[in-house]
Amino acid sequence: MTGSSDQGRGRFVKRWRAAERDSPPAPPHRDATDSIPFGMRIAAAWSWRLLLIGGVLAVVIFLVIQLRLIVIPLLVAVLLGALLVPFSQLLQRHGWPKWLAVTVAMLSTLIVVGGLLAVGISFIARDRDELYAQSIVAWDDFRAWLLEGPFHITEQQLNDWASQIFTSIQQDSSVLVSGALSVGSTLGHFLAGMLLALFATLFILIDGKHIWRWIVGVFPKRARAAVDGAGRAGWATLQNFVKVQILVATIDAIGIGLGAFLLGVPLAVPIAILVFLGSFIPIVGAVVTGALAVFVALIYNGWVIALIMLGVVLLVQQVEGHILQPLIMGTAVKVHPLGVVIAVATGSLLAGIPGALFAVPVAAVVNVMISYIAGGSWKGETGPPATEARSPLWRTVPQRPGYQRGE
Repeated sequence: MTGSSDQGRGRFVKRWRAAERDSPPAPPHRDATDSIPFGMRIAAAWSWRLLLIGGVLAVVIFLVIQLRLIVIPLLVAVLLGALLVPFSQLLQRHGWPKWLAVTVAMLSTLIVVGGLLAVGISFIARDRDELYAQSIVAWDDFRAWLLEGPFHITEQQLNDWASQIFTSIQQDSSVLVSGALSVGSTLGHFLAGMLLALFATLFILIDGKHIWRWIVGVFPKRARAAVDGAGRAGWATLQNFVKVQILVATIDAIGIGLGAFLLGVPLAVPIAILVFLGSFIPIVGAVVTGALAVFVALIYNGWVIALIMLGVVLLVQQVEGHILQPLIMGTAVKVHPLGVVIAVATGSLLAGIPGALFAVPVAAVVNVMISYIAGGSWKGETGPPATEARSPLWRTVPQRPGYQRGE
């Protein structure tokens, strides 16, 4: 009995093993990620990376907006430095001492801007009495036209409107006082920002190379070559931007000033000067200087010449905004014309006038720096060494013995 049972068990084991060999293999265990399509995994990988980049950009923009009273003057100083550093270096190459070259560069800027403002203001101040008299005459003519024109406005209606305006001013006196205080605070911020911009520009002229070497030295050694090369490429692009901006402002001033001169509008020279200076302030500068030109034409030459002057202003501004800025600026800073328009619109939306002013240079510099790093021409270079404490600016920075920054 025992032998037959053992034989039965052996035959059963053989049949079970044979069935096990002939049966198909069990499917391997699959992870949950294996069931996700490959395209969705790629989309998810891109998504979280884009969200991370967007979050970092949002934090940077938030900090810039919160520190705008410091950031904007520093950006203005960088723009002035891009204009004045080549001039200072040119003087030094011709044998001028560095201190004298820096002094001449700073004073020349102040003299040119101050001289243009002085000439424009002197012309207006010289003719202020006539301008006031012509304004009274223009208002009287406009008032007579309202009374005798097609609208059939009566004297009583005009007096009622004047009374309502005076009453509104009295009722809103608290708002006006708070607005005046706000203007005073804004004026104080403007003066402080201007001093900070001039101070920062002076140090860029005096110690710009050491400042840049210190910034590069903050990065690890392997990244210094890329950062240094990208920064130099961006600096060259910024210099091109400043030169082209001066060219565009000059074309605007010549166009509007020449139009005013040919139409016989007085004060054509101060109008051209104010248009040149206002062209550096996006949106507000063009609107204010254009409105001034139309107002002068209206009170001196009548509404027909004023309408023609308005057409000249709009034509010049449209050419500047849709042809000169996108084409000339886009070519100089290596940004597509559509990119220039989008950058200005985005900057205006995010930060108003300062955003419109710095949108194009920031976009151009970032574009050039990214292209340089992506090109890989910096590979194999070691980059500049960390800044040594030779400059008076950095001698106040304490250093620990045996410690090398960036390593």
